[in-house]
Amino acid sequence: MKRTLVISPNWIGDAVMAQPLLQRLKQAHPERPIDVLAPPSCAPVWRAVEDVAEVLETPFRHGPLQLKERWRYARQLRARGYADAYVLPNTIKYALIPWLAGIPKRVGYKGEMRYGLLNVIHRDDEPPRPMVPFYAALANDPRAPLAVAPRPRLHVDEEAQRAACAKAGVRSDARLVLFAPGAEFGPAKRWPARHFAELARMVRERDPHAVVGMLGSPKDREACDEILQITGTERMLNLAGATRLDEAIALIAHADAVVANDSGLLHVASALNRPVIALYGPTDPDHAPPFSDVARSLSLRLDCSPCRQRICPLGHHNCMEKLEPGAAWDALVPMLDRR
Repeated sequence: MKRTLVISPNWIGDAVMAQPLLQRLKQAHPERPIDVLAPPSCAPVWRAVEDVAEVLETPFRHGPLQLKERWRYARQLRARGYADAYVLPNTIKYALIPWLAGIPKRVGYKGEMRYGLLNVIHRDDEPPRPMVPFYAALANDPRAPLAVAPRPRLHVDEEAQRAACAKAGVRSDARLVLFAPGAEFGPAKRWPARHFAELARMVRERDPHAVVGMLGSPKDREACDEILQITGTERMLNLAGATRLDEAIALIAHADAVVANDSGLLHVASALNRPVIALYGPTDPDHAPPFSDVARSLSLRLDCSPCRQRICPLGHHNCMEKLEPGAAWDALVPMLDRR
C-alpha cells in the first residue's frame, strides 16, 4: 500500500497549525496511511492527531547538514513505499530527504534553493497568509484558488487525561485553569509575571477550590517561579519542566480554561477545543489565532506592533505591560461560568 509522508515543522505551534493539511490529504486519499517525520520536541503533538498512522522521530542534530546521515535515513524511508511527501520546513536539509528517498511527488514551498529537490513548488503570497491556510494549501495544486482551511484538531482520551491529572496532583473534579507564561520565541511575547499573578488571585478569590497550573518547558520554570513568588503556592502548581509534552497536552485537554502567550501551548489548547485566552503583543493576532469554539484574542494593537521582535526594540514593552489583567479576567469569567 502506498503511503504519504509529511515532514513536520520544528516548532510545536507550527506543528499544530499544520494539522489541517493532513485532514485535506486524508479526504483526498482516505485509503492512504499518513506518516509524519518530526523532531522529538514535536512528536507528542503528532501522536495526538488521529489522521497520523505513525510518527517517525528525526535522528538528526540541529544545525549541520549531515548529508551522510540523511542519505542513510532516506534509504530506510525508500523501503516504506511513499507515493508523495509534503515538506513543511523551508530549509534545503529537509527537502533533501524525500529526494534521496526517491519519493515520486515532493511538495513544498520554494524555500531556500530547493528547485529539483521539490517537484511541486508553492509560493507564498505577500503579505504572508495566516499559518493554517498556509500549510493547508499544500494539499492543492499550486495554481488552485485558496479555499477555507479546516481548523486544527487534536485528541486525548480520558484515561490519559486522568493519568496526567494524577501525576500533577490535580483532583479530577477540581476546576483547573492553566497558564502558559513562557514563549520560546523570546521575552517580548511574555505577559508580565505580575499580570499572571493578579489573574491567578482573581481566579482563586472567585473559586476557593480552583487550581491554577502553569505549564511550559524547563526554560519557563523561572518565569513561573516569579509568578509563585507573588501569589504564594496555595492552589498554584508550577508544572513547567515537570511534565512531558504529552502530559501537558493531556492536562490541557482536561482544563476548564487556558490563558497563554502566543506560544505552542496556546495552539495545543486551541486544537483541543478548550476555552482559551490568547495574549498577543509583538505578534499579529490575525496570523495565528486560536480556533476554539470559545476563544478570545487580546491585543492592544499599538502603532508599534506587531514588531515581531524577540526583545522590545523601543525598550518599554507596552504591548504587554499595558495589557491589564482586568481585560483577561473579563474574558475569563464567562468561560468559568460555563462549567
